[in-house]
Amino acid sequence: MDFILPATLPASGIPWEKVLPPLFPQLNGTYGQCTWTPKLLIPETDHASSAKVNCDHSGFTVHVDVKLFNPEDLMVKVSGDFVEVQGKHEEKKNGPGLITRQFNRRYRIPEGVDTMALESAVSPDGILIISAPMLQT
Repeated sequence: MDFILPATLPASGIPWEKVLPPLFPQLNGTYGQCTWTPKLLIPETDHASSAKVNCDHSGFTVHVDVKLFNPEDLMVKVSGDFVEVQGKHEEKKNGPGLITRQFNRRYRIPEGVDTMALESAVSPDGILIISAPMLQT
């Protein structure tokens, strides 16, 4: 079977960074956006990501850079096995133009985390810290 490539395809070949992510979605929602290499199909961390996720014996924590948002512009909620973070601020004047910013992120909550004790707060340097302890056994 022959495949005809569209004329708009770059000379360098298939743009794998645009083709593969929809075919292989994020690992499990806990590592930010994933990028894929056409050679190995191994997820690499997105170095532009502004979030850090950690889960160990002491609990589950997520650190998200939200410097461009006020605390009242943020919403954190638990939905099923995920903690969802949304940020949106209305149009702000910036010189001759207007700026609107918005983001949505989801992080899978690992098994054994006490979601009823989940807390969130914004640090003075603009980092949203979401934390929850492990369930006591």
